[in-house]
Amino acid sequence: MILRQLYDAVSSTYTYLLADEKTRQAILIDPVFEQSRRDLALLQELNLVLKIVADTHAHADHITAAWLLKQKTGCRIASSAAIAASHVDLPLQHGDEFGVNNIILQVRSTPGHTNGCNTYVLADLSMAFTGDTLLIRGCGRSDFQQGDPAQLYRSITEQIFTLPDDCAIYPAHDYHGRTRSSVAEEKAFNPRVGGGANERDFVQYMKAMQLPHPKKIDAALPANMRSGMPEDGHLPDEPDWADIRTTFAGIAEVEPEWVIQNQPSVTILDVREDDEQEERLEPLNNALSIPLSELRQRIAEVPRDRPVVTLCRSGKRSSLAVSMLKEAGHDKVANIHGGVLRWRSS
Repeated sequence: MILRQLYDAVSSTYTYLLADEKTRQAILIDPVFEQSRRDLALLQELNLVLKIVADTHAHADHITAAWLLKQKTGCRIASSAAIAASHVDLPLQHGDEFGVNNIILQVRSTPGHTNGCNTYVLADLSMAFTGDTLLIRGCGRSDFQQGDPAQLYRSITEQIFTLPDDCAIYPAHDYHGRTRSSVAEEKAFNPRVGGGANERDFVQYMKAMQLPHPKKIDAALPANMRSGMPEDGHLPDEPDWADIRTTFAGIAEVEPEWVIQNQPSVTILDVREDDEQEERLEPLNNALSIPLSELRQRIAEVPRDRPVVTLCRSGKRSSLAVSMLKEAGHDKVANIHGGVLRWRSS
C-alpha cells in the first residue's frame, strides 16, 4: 500500500493518501480545499486514480476539498450519515466498510467531538485514522458542535483503545509537528484519557478547558455541510492563459507542444548559459536569453506585457527562474516541462 501524510500549515491538518500499488486506485482522507491542487499533482505524479474522498467529520477549522475533487476526478464522497451533508455518495454508518481494491477501511463511529465523527480502521487493524477524536497526546475539543465529553471518552476507550496496541494512530491534526502515534502510547501517555484516567477524570478535564472559538468555523461549517462546495456552486478560477499543470513541488508547468503552438503570445525566457546555446532549437524563434546566474540582476529586462515561460536544458534551473520572476511581480509565468530535452523529443 502507498501511504502519504500531507500537511496544511494554516489549519495544521493532515490529509492522508492511501493507494493500492497494483491497481493504482486511491483514497484521500480529510482533504483541504486550498490544497486540492497539491493533492491532484501528487495523484498525477504517482499515476494514481482517485476513487474516494472521505472526511472523518464536519471540520470547523477548514473547508473540505471533497466536492472540488469530485468535480475534478469523478471520485465518490464518503462521510458520516449523521452529518447529513449534501453531495455525499457514501453515507457511512458504524460497522460499514468501504475502500478500493486491496484497501478496505472499517467505519467506527466515534462521536463526542462532534456527533458525526468517524474513525477509519484498516481491515488488518494496523492503522487507524482517528480524525479529531483522538490526537497525539490529546483529543478533540467537546465544547461546541454537539460535543459531549462523556461520549468522547467512551468513543476513545471503547472504539480506539480496544484496537491492538501496535495499531498506528494517524490523527487529523497536530500542532507540534508530531506525525503518528500508537494505541499503546496513547493508552499510557495521553494526558487527558490515558494512564488510567476514568470518565470522571476526563469529563472534568475537558469541562475545565477554555479554548478560543475556531477562527474559520462560520465559513467552514456551512461549506462542509455542502461537502466543500462553494456557495455559488462554481469551481475556483484556474489560470486561463495556458494549459498549466502544477507539480507536487508547486511549480506551474506547460508542455513544449503548447509553447510551440503559442509562441507569439508568450515571452520564452531561456536561462541556459551562453555556451549551451550553440545548437538551434527548432522551432524556437523568439527566445529571450538571460542566464540564470544573471537573472536577478537583469530581471527588469523581462517584458511584462505577456506571460513568461522559462526554459533550460532539463527544466530544473528554469523552475527556479519561475520563482524569481514571481518574486519580482510576474503573475503569469510557468516552466517548460522537461526543458530542452523534452522539447527535442516532442
